[in-house]
Amino acid sequence: MKNIKVVLLISLLGISLHAGAQVLQPQSAEESRNEFSDAKFGIFLHWGIYSMFGQGEWYMQNAGIDRLEYAKAANAFYPHDFDADAWVSAFKDAGARYVCFTSRHHDGFSMWDTAESDFNIMHTPFRRDVVKELADACHVQGMRLHLYYSHIDWMREDYPMGRTGTRTGKNPARADWTSYYAFMNRQLTEILTKYGRIGAIWFDGHWDHDQDSVPFDWQLSSQYEMIHKLQPACLVGNNHHRAPYPGEDIQLFERDVPGENRAGLSGQSVSRLPLETCQTMNGMWGYKVTDQNYKSAAELIRLLVRTAGKGANLLLNIGPQPDGNLPATALERLKEMGKWLRENGESIYGTTAGQVGDGENVVSTRKGTHLYVHLLNDTLSGCLTLPVTEKIKAVRTFPGGEEIKHTVRGGILTLNVPEPASEGITDRIIKVELRTR
Repeated sequence: MKNIKVVLLISLLGISLHAGAQVLQPQSAEESRNEFSDAKFGIFLHWGIYSMFGQGEWYMQNAGIDRLEYAKAANAFYPHDFDADAWVSAFKDAGARYVCFTSRHHDGFSMWDTAESDFNIMHTPFRRDVVKELADACHVQGMRLHLYYSHIDWMREDYPMGRTGTRTGKNPARADWTSYYAFMNRQLTEILTKYGRIGAIWFDGHWDHDQDSVPFDWQLSSQYEMIHKLQPACLVGNNHHRAPYPGEDIQLFERDVPGENRAGLSGQSVSRLPLETCQTMNGMWGYKVTDQNYKSAAELIRLLVRTAGKGANLLLNIGPQPDGNLPATALERLKEMGKWLRENGESIYGTTAGQVGDGENVVSTRKGTHLYVHLLNDTLSGCLTLPVTEKIKAVRTFPGGEEIKHTVRGGILTLNVPEPASEGITDRIIKVELRTR
């Protein structure tokens, strides 16, 4: 009887016992949104049988491969070096606070033990539930887990074909939205009831029907309602490249910080919801053997800072190899980012947009009465002027804490920018302490 009482008390307190973890969990969407907003840095993982071809996650679509021929790759998928604990440890060491994993991409292959389709990880020689192992590792190590789920399916014939998947051998006449919608909701129910706390469901594919002559009804509202009923603290985001729809808890921006649209995918207005920018480390989302064009650690850190300067999170992508290893260059970049965040994370985690700077060379983040001014252009020196609306208590270098002479006149803060200590400085940070009265 005592054990029953203890378990009941733990349940009421929101403490997860999944895989041995005892972590206080958010009990509402609001608490979960706040936790998400404070995280600032997450890791995106695009991994499925497409990694075997080494041509990225869109290979079936781009090469026009017959879906039944493509599906044969599942019979050879054996990522023998996959180690979920090692993955999560590397992400944690890099300073990431959450992971978003592609549970099911556009090719329709499910990376968990689903009862809704045989086209899944358990019907490969590997025969291990990747989502479960990743969920267990995340829960044990205190890492928040989000799951990507595609609204598109290039494999199933009941999915009403949009502008992609037209060369995979499907018969459009066999489309059955009612059947497909029910299938998706049963799968979503599985991943929200079998794997403990899921921090967010990250939808993709809405744009597949953006050229339809008659607007396509995805029935999002009832799907979102179902998710919130199954896990009230689970957030919903949708990479539809539009302003948020009712029921969405976070707003997603693809390949651009909010308010920019350099890639042509994120021209939507910026909402008041928690924000997230997703971006690749190299050029592709899924593993591509010829893509070694990795961004430098300095570029990635500056992207993280610029994203935080907009009050948003950076979801940085890695495409794992078909053998289960993370690319060596990706791991090197993570180590460098982790080292930087251990020294400078105070200016990133738990901050909001600082509203000072041009967003490119000078970026700012804020936490309470502390304003962090990030100088991302290492050629900046001498006199720097910044508009301020509050009284200044002190201006110091960060993390060193050395005072910087400054003046404030007519709402303009003027200070002398210290010379870089050496060439190639990624970010010089100035900490401005604001008066509370």
